[in-house]
Amino acid sequence: MSTPLPKELAAELAALVERVRALGPEALAALRERFARLVAESTNAADGDDDAVWHGMIGRCPPMLALRGTIEKFARAPMPVLIRGESGTGKDVVARILHRIGPRRERPFVAENCAAIPETLLESVLFGHVKGAFTGAIRDHDGHFVAADQGTLFLDEIGDMPLAMQAKLLRALQNGEIRPVGSERVRKVDVRVIAATNRDLEAKVRDGSFRQDLFYRLNVLQLELPPLRTRGDDVVLLARRLLASAAAQTGRDLRLTAATERALAACPWPGNIRQLQNEIQRLVALADGPDIGVEDLSPELVAAMRAGDREASG
Repeated sequence: MSTPLPKELAAELAALVERVRALGPEALAALRERFARLVAESTNAADGDDDAVWHGMIGRCPPMLALRGTIEKFARAPMPVLIRGESGTGKDVVARILHRIGPRRERPFVAENCAAIPETLLESVLFGHVKGAFTGAIRDHDGHFVAADQGTLFLDEIGDMPLAMQAKLLRALQNGEIRPVGSERVRKVDVRVIAATNRDLEAKVRDGSFRQDLFYRLNVLQLELPPLRTRGDDVVLLARRLLASAAAQTGRDLRLTAATERALAACPWPGNIRQLQNEIQRLVALADGPDIGVEDLSPELVAAMRAGDREASG
């Protein structure tokens, strides 16, 4: 026996059907098809698909499930965390989760890409400056360490930080003190630093381009993110969710064929999740739909898949 709908919801649905029917039988048929798909998607979620999403991180392969447990432990600790992984694996997402579920969640989260800031400006960006410290310094500026006081500072691409800045960062981590550019005044700060890199920091230590003492200071707790090509069925899971999100933003009704999902799962994904997201956004923009076939995939992706097949067979 089915549960009756509340009167308000039943009236709202009836009014919606009448409005759609006025547009013509094609619109009503499309509404029925879309409603059936939404019901199916909701049923799938209720059957356990929701366990694939954890604080915005998508995946349920064994390495990702193990990563969740480690993140939960590290989130409670006050020590620095070093997140390692290839470009596009979601290191920034993990950094935000560490902050969001930790004891500093009510305090600021400040992020900076160390590779994106010129060396001459990075010290000011991180530690601040006083008025007149250099040309263009028309007012005092606090910097990221002060902005993140009592919270979390995420330093992405830490492996690209210049050596001179590494020494100053080390002092800030050791003493909990920063000195703005052009100032003689030292300021105490309480900041948890999370750093991320796709570089081989041990190799950079050996060649002298990364300070060993800073490496040990940052590498108290370490997280290693798996590349997408090792995550099995997570590729299709991610593709479906990314497609649903991108299609909803454009008002399109799109789905991946089984053949397309197999093709996506077979791709090596050197750019990892970022590359997959870009591919899905391209498909949403260019595919005629509603079914997205293998022929809709980008030529670059198809070429990469074929190269991978040749390597596997060779």
